[in-house]
Parts: sequence; C-alpha cells; structure tokens
Amino acid sequence: MVEIDEHAFDDISQRKFSFAADTWRRLKKNKLALVGLVILIALISCALFANVLAPYSYAKQELKNSFKAPSWSHPFGTDEYGRDILSRCIYGARISLVVGFIAVGISIVVGVVFGSIAGYFGHLTDNVIMRAMDVLMAIPQMLLAIAIAAALGPGLFNLMIAVGIANTPSYARLVRASVLSIKDHEFIEAARAIGTNDFMIIVKHVLPNCVAPIIVQATVGVALAILTAASLSFIGLGIQPPEPEWGSMLSSGRYYIRDNWNMTLFPGLAIAITIFSLNVLGDGLRDALDPKLRD
Repeated sequence: MVEIDEHAFDDISQRKFSFAADTWRRLKKNKLALVGLVILIALISCALFANVLAPYSYAKQELKNSFKAPSWSHPFGTDEYGRDILSRCIYGARISLVVGFIAVGISIVVGVVFGSIAGYFGHLTDNVIMRAMDVLMAIPQMLLAIAIAAALGPGLFNLMIAVGIANTPSYARLVRASVLSIKDHEFIEAARAIGTNDFMIIVKHVLPNCVAPIIVQATVGVALAILTAASLSFIGLGIQPPEPEWGSMLSSGRYYIRDNWNMTLFPGLAIAITIFSLNVLGDGLRDALDPKLRD
C-alpha cells in the first residue's frame, strides 16, 4: 500500500507562496517597476471610482464655457462643447483599461489554446496552426486591427475583438515555444505513464509552467492594446463620441490644437503615462520572474 505524505500538499502550497514572495521581493528592488505599479494602481482606482473622483459629468455640455483654459474650476480646461476635460480623462481611464485588459484576455485565451495544441501535438497540427499564425503575423498588427475594426464596425465590443485578434499570434507563438521546452520533461512522461489524458496533462502540468512568460507578455500587451485602441478611436474606428476615450479626445482636439493645446495635451499625457507604467512594470516582472536571475 502506497503511503501518502500528509504534509505533501502543505509543502506544495508553501513552495507556491515562497515563489510569489520571492518574486515580490525581487520586484521591490526595481524602483522604476514600483513606480509603474503605483501609477497603474492609481489609474485603476480612477477607473473604478470615476463617479466619485470626476468633478463633473463627462457628457455635460455648457457651450458658454467652451474652450476654457485650465483654471481652478476646470484644472484641464474645457473642450469645444464646454465639457470638463479632467472629468473626461478620468472616465477615459475606465474605457481604455477595460479595452486593454479584455482585449489582452481575448488574445491570451485564443493564443494559449492554439499555442498549447500546436506545441504539444506537433507534426501536422503544429504546421497548420502556426502557418495560420504566420499569415496573421505577416500583416502589421495595426493594419490587421484596422481591417477587423472596419469589417465589424465601430463600438466598444468590436474594438476589443479587433485588438484581441490582432495580438493573438504573439501569444500563440510564445505558448508554443514554452510547451515545446516542457513537454518532454520527466514529469510529463510520468503523467503519461499513469494514464493521464492529453487534455489534463496540458491543463495541469504544461500550462502552469508557461504562466511566467505569459504574465510578462500580457503586461506589455495591455500597453500595446491601449495604444492600438486609442489609434483606432483616433481614426474613427473605435469608441464613438460622446464616450470619453483618450484616442477620440485626441482626434477631436487636433482641430483646435493651435489655440487650445490643453484639448490634446492631457489625453495624450494620459496615454503616455499609462503606456510608460505598463512597460516599466512589464520589464520589472520579466526580471523578477526570470529563473536565471534568482539568487
């Protein structure tokens, strides 16, 4: 009769906790990554509590207050319809972050499914899936997103689908490469030997070992998704007015940029700060999760 160590599960949980604690300890050493994390938390807080933080309604129009310069009553000024730019930037964080995270979620789900199947089964399955990914990668991501958004039409849901599909090939290739490096290890062979089916091997043994590179790629991917969504909204294929999206705000403000610089400056800064925070946080996570750099 095989005896099961009653402390085995406690040891596994302790190792997982130690890994997370060690990752956090190493991430804290990267001051720039911590700055990015703080900025990201602040942006998420703005998105969650926009109703409380915004001094005005993002859609309230007061034509008599059109084109106001920054002041105490309107710190970022007002736009051509007299709407408060600060309030619209705060609400814009909600839309941009939702688009970024959900679009990356779509990319991860589709990319993980196809990448894991291609890497695990190989041969003809691998060739068919990866050649399809190569076709998508041969098209610039922005151009592919524009084509999908134009075919589906403008709108929040269609925007997330367009950005998500455009970024899928990079996740599929990343997961495939990770699966190829893992699938021939001894613990995979042991799982096969005891009769575990392929689906359970992929879900329980292969994919958990691919989490670290996916997290790093996803952090940078959110930044790219936000930038792509803002670009699509800028050219009219994304979020439509009067919804406060940073890209559409830039598009509206470009016509008045000579005399009303604040209409483009603050939405542009919001995009730049968000991209900066996600990129430096992604770099920090890459270093913190890299096993070659562990002491």
